[in-house]
Amino acid sequence: MKPVDWSSLFGQGAERIQASTIRELLKLTQRPGILSFAGGLPAPELFPKEEAAEAAAKLLRERGEVALQYGPTEGYTPLRAFVGAWLGVDPEEVLITTGSQQALDLLGKVFLEEGSPVLLEAPSYLGAIQAFRAYGPRFLTVPTGEEGPDLEALREALLRERPRFLYLIPSFQNPASGLMPLAKRQKLLELVMEAGVVVVEDDAYRELYFGERRLPSLFELARSAGYEGVIYLSSFSKILAPGLRVAFAVAPKEALKKLVQAKQGVDLHTPTLNQMLVLELLKEGLPARLERVRQVYREKAQAMLEALDSAMPQGVRYTRPQGGMFVWMELPEGVSSEELFQKAIAEGVAFVPGGPFFANGGGENTLRLSYATMDRARIQEGVKRLARALESLLPLRAR
Repeated sequence: MKPVDWSSLFGQGAERIQASTIRELLKLTQRPGILSFAGGLPAPELFPKEEAAEAAAKLLRERGEVALQYGPTEGYTPLRAFVGAWLGVDPEEVLITTGSQQALDLLGKVFLEEGSPVLLEAPSYLGAIQAFRAYGPRFLTVPTGEEGPDLEALREALLRERPRFLYLIPSFQNPASGLMPLAKRQKLLELVMEAGVVVVEDDAYRELYFGERRLPSLFELARSAGYEGVIYLSSFSKILAPGLRVAFAVAPKEALKKLVQAKQGVDLHTPTLNQMLVLELLKEGLPARLERVRQVYREKAQAMLEALDSAMPQGVRYTRPQGGMFVWMELPEGVSSEELFQKAIAEGVAFVPGGPFFANGGGENTLRLSYATMDRARIQEGVKRLARALESLLPLRAR
């Protein structure tokens, strides 16, 4: 019997598909006693377990013939109407997706091919880099920080090339946690409108703000200016539960049509029961739920910052998030986050090294910490362990 040589059968696209660094690291964090700041997982205490159980049972009893049947690729019509009303857009511009990750993959299918230029922040969301890389694009990057991307670098990039799209997370960026101020959003929009460039705005953390109000999205500002070149992505994962895998994309009808066609070849439609359940859980009591979510993450972020301020050695820099789920850290020059990761695991704490968030390399001395899943006491203990691991790598003069 001749064995199958699988590697000889894989296409070029398969060679570009890589394992998620975060998913691989999460395997290490399953060891007993590990305190994990690694995964960007929502707080499980916020999951509406009882409400979901009751709503699902009712849906199956009363509308099971709909919930368990095939549905339209565009999504469950009442949920599209809900999203449309929530965002103030035509429901016909809304596509329900199986998580935002699917939306990113669909964008790659529709817009990218071998060598296509695509413009990202550095660092940027690892899931987006992974999704786009499967289609063989050429990544263009601009540096980003606590107030979003460097606009001068962005201007220069747009003068040099015309990317298929610019991918951004203006609010509580993953991983760098930045929040782009309103004035900077307006200036960025002026740049892309002048260049006629499509923007993909990933707004997964839109409701996780710690201040008094949410800043208007690039999408909202663009629509107010009469510009339809912003495709908007968001998700119910952070305000309900990620396991339901229900998210949405909003795009002009011409672009949405292509995204729908791409989705038809992937999964036909997002599970109808999940869509119906999301709608049942959100159509009443949404403001109270959102306030509760914000309060929980606000308190966790404060606990993280207090612990870092107390424990981190000199020379370490980190962001002070105004929302979202992450703190971004820069280590002293010459200290590798990959090396620190091994020391940290030995101390019983985990994080995500920053390098994989840079599409074209770099960031070897950076890392991402998520405070979302742990309580104050475990956050404090985890930071103490991380500080011990870091101090073991620092030269004596820096301690």
